[in-house]
Amino acid sequence: MKYVDGFVLPVPTKNLAAYRRMAQKAGKVWREHGALEFIECVADDVKPGKWTVFLQSVKLKAGETVVFSYIVYKSRAHRDQETPR
Repeated sequence: MKYVDGFVLPVPTKNLAAYRRMAQKAGKVWREHGALEFIECVADDVKPGKWTVFLQSVKLKAGETVVFSYIVYKSRAHRDQETPR
């Protein structure tokens, strides 16, 4: 079974282009350290719900967009072996 490290963070909407450039560089680094995939997702059409959603998890402020990224490894053991600590 594959293993995933996931991150949810707010990014100022005006800085999304800069974030994407940084994320592309980061993806290369993660792959150099054994990641199978590095995925960035922009949640630009997520509506607030009654239960926990990305917007609430980061206490999203006006002018921010939620980004969800995840890094896929073969397994947790593979991640632990390959990822510098």
